[in-house]
Amino acid sequence: MSRHVQTGDAEAREPLLSLRYEDLKEDSDEGVIIFERSTSSFKSDSVGGSQKRLKYEEAVDAAGFGVFHYALLVVCGWANASDAVEILCVSFLLPTARCDLHLDSSDMGLLTSSIFLGMMFGGYMWGYLADQRGRRKVLVLSLTVNGIFGGLSSMAPWFSVFLVLRFISGIGVGGSIPVIFSYFSEFMPRLKRGTMISALATFWMAGNILAAGLAWAVIPTNWTDFLGFMDFQGWRLFVMLCSVPSLTSALFFLLLLPESPKFLMEAGREKEALRVFKQMFKLNMRGKEKDFTVLGLCINPRRDPDETRTLGKGRLTWAIKKALLPIKQMFQGSLKVRSFVLLIVFFCISFGYYGLWMWFPELFARLESGGSPCRNMSLPRPMQNQSCYPVKTAVYMEGFIIAASNLPGNLFTILMMESTGGKVLLSCSLLVSSLSVFLIYVVQTKYQSLILSCVFSGVSVVAWNALDVVGTELYPTHLRSSALGFFTGVGRVAAIMGNIVFGKLVDTNCSVPILLVSAMLLTGGLVALLLPKTKQMDLT
Repeated sequence: MSRHVQTGDAEAREPLLSLRYEDLKEDSDEGVIIFERSTSSFKSDSVGGSQKRLKYEEAVDAAGFGVFHYALLVVCGWANASDAVEILCVSFLLPTARCDLHLDSSDMGLLTSSIFLGMMFGGYMWGYLADQRGRRKVLVLSLTVNGIFGGLSSMAPWFSVFLVLRFISGIGVGGSIPVIFSYFSEFMPRLKRGTMISALATFWMAGNILAAGLAWAVIPTNWTDFLGFMDFQGWRLFVMLCSVPSLTSALFFLLLLPESPKFLMEAGREKEALRVFKQMFKLNMRGKEKDFTVLGLCINPRRDPDETRTLGKGRLTWAIKKALLPIKQMFQGSLKVRSFVLLIVFFCISFGYYGLWMWFPELFARLESGGSPCRNMSLPRPMQNQSCYPVKTAVYMEGFIIAASNLPGNLFTILMMESTGGKVLLSCSLLVSSLSVFLIYVVQTKYQSLILSCVFSGVSVVAWNALDVVGTELYPTHLRSSALGFFTGVGRVAAIMGNIVFGKLVDTNCSVPILLVSAMLLTGGLVALLLPKTKQMDLT
């Protein structure tokens, strides 16, 4: 869609992390000026006395690094954590909700797949809109959809209604996950980008721990004793509380954060991009005796100026082709090989991680009597004939321990990303994850399974963090959110397949899905070696 430079009062209303508009005014007698910088690349051109415009990476470096970026990390991190809460909450409610909603194992497979189905539909749609309309607007809308429909699902009286509401909630999650990383990366200087994206990815662990902790505290409690007037099961209150992080994240983005300066430059909106860089500088240099002044930017608009007019004429076929064009561009030219590799990696890691992770609470519930979930076939099998009450709190304690085991992997990623690079970390962590899953199948006791599950959790998170870094750096700005949305959509197809496979086979031969997960992770680790190196590269 065509984007036009906005001026005057419209610009003043852009949220700028609580800076007042008066702080951003320019002195009219200063003329055209640029960042004060000693480096020669920021000085005036010698030919004609004109001042040199800064490229994107130069402007980000000139804006400094500090308070703004850490505030951005907190807000974007909370949004990332909210997505983790919304996705993983389903796995924690399975041991009790299956009785209240009368679910068998196949129904539970459909339920865990519903949010991924929504994410599959929402991922590319929101990613494309983010590349066309802006990152911030899409984040506000997708997080709001996620929070509202996730909260409404807590009051669903029947399984079919609950399934539909979780699906719509998944559409919202599908937009926020890829766009958050595109948005966040486009504020980061090159030398800090890998570390900061890794730090952003660690908030997934925070959401995981939050979901596990809430489940542990809320689900086992009989809330009828507290409310007195209604039978409100603990798992329903848990689902309602899980929607709060998404709604608060949407509010933070709406009130506090500006649009991505990289997107604004690509859209030809130079003055708005200048305003964002000025705000970044003021926050980063607050308390220091440094002055920031307006600069010129090298912009290269990629939007078709006739696009809005053409769409207004109702050319639906043209609009569909335009929406699918980013996918075509991803699989052409120099992007072709990396796109096919990422497609395979996303599929393998999503099938393996979500196929196993969403079923951890259920598998541990089956381990209460001892033995391993795949070898102790004497346990009563259809699960709908087993009692869900009183709730066994050990299941949620184990889920909390596994969630907390992400911490070492996250710290390792932050410390090693800049020196090692995303490609090496991605491949190695997938290979080690494959081995840990295989050993889960081999072990004989509950505690051995718990230890290996923690190893899988701590190692696999390194792969996800590395994939977040690699994915944002391999594509240009006009394709970045679309590409991440597409690949996360592919990952959701894999997650759906993994959960359906577990749902179908967990009662009869659960060794098959566990060994399949191990094989998928092994394949992803080997294929990841074909990716190009992205360590400290410039964003295009």
